[in-house]
Amino acid sequence: MVLEKSLPMTAGDSECSYANNSILQRTVIVKAKPVLEDTVKNMFKNGDFPMCFTMADLGCSSGPNTLLSISNVIDIVHNLCKEKNKYDEPPEFQVYLNDLPDNDFNSVFKSIPSFLENLKKEKGDKFGNNCYIAGVPGSFYERLFPSNSLNFVHSSYSLHWLSQVPKGLESNKGSIFISKSSPPQVLEAYFKQFEKDFSSFLHFRSQELISGGHMVLVCVGRNSPDPKSYDSCCLMDLLTKSLLHLAAEGKIKEDEIDSFNMPSYTPYEEEIKKIIQMEGSFTLERLEAFESDMAAIENPNGKHFEDSAKLAVKTIRAVTEVMLASHFETSIIDNLFEIYIKYVTEYLSMGRPIKFFNISLCLQKV
Repeated sequence: MVLEKSLPMTAGDSECSYANNSILQRTVIVKAKPVLEDTVKNMFKNGDFPMCFTMADLGCSSGPNTLLSISNVIDIVHNLCKEKNKYDEPPEFQVYLNDLPDNDFNSVFKSIPSFLENLKKEKGDKFGNNCYIAGVPGSFYERLFPSNSLNFVHSSYSLHWLSQVPKGLESNKGSIFISKSSPPQVLEAYFKQFEKDFSSFLHFRSQELISGGHMVLVCVGRNSPDPKSYDSCCLMDLLTKSLLHLAAEGKIKEDEIDSFNMPSYTPYEEEIKKIIQMEGSFTLERLEAFESDMAAIENPNGKHFEDSAKLAVKTIRAVTEVMLASHFETSIIDNLFEIYIKYVTEYLSMGRPIKFFNISLCLQKV
């Protein structure tokens, strides 16, 4: 599987697109904002702003969340300028939006003029006319920017995606992800791939950030050292169950399921800390963790299990459909997710939650 071709979120603005099914990701950005705010404030606590504040958002995707974190950073700097009596001389902003080449950059670019216009209305011409936004296609597990060119890097809900499906998953039969039946060598293969990828991410960002530059990273993680204990694995287990349902009906083959594995890993806090320490380019300034209950976010009243299931399945479909369609026949996708809704509805009706454990990090370049 060539991930640069098969990993993009579902593009466009259709009912099943990522743009219309990313409320979970937006909720996480909002909950992680205090770490972002404190980091930016500490960067400029002496009131010394650079002439140009250069930042990159890695794994920006498309839709209403794309410019949210960037907007938050500009808001924080705007308030700091007022506090420091430098409102008349704010820094310029050079913003880079990064994602894989097949990301829906067209919709991103179409949203930029209205974003800048709103910036001018809310904060005046000095801010609105001094913000420059560019797209940077490519994998963040490789070099993306010139040496010592960035002040700040942000990434939310992207680093759990691996650069490739780990090797050595042949024994992960009947599963498309880490599950309770996965043998130890499968768990080790997933961790080794994450370790390699996250180390590469840190190494390349250290080359691109200026001395003392900062990163704020938010990723899906887990709250137990046991990879099989992660609560939201239930969603992948139920997706596997839905695929096996189709196999039982003769619509796909079981060996197609056995040969498909999600290129994703949810790290434990201590794993992240150890990799940061071993790679050596950054100091960990702050680590916070928080949970998001997917069903509660999407259906606050919690009364209609099928409605919650439909919303949860749309969220998962938006981030997995391209991968599934590239491995299985496109013709089975609608049927697959109809079955998936039934299994998720049944799961929720038993009073079980669908929780995501999130890890927010602040790092400073050594």
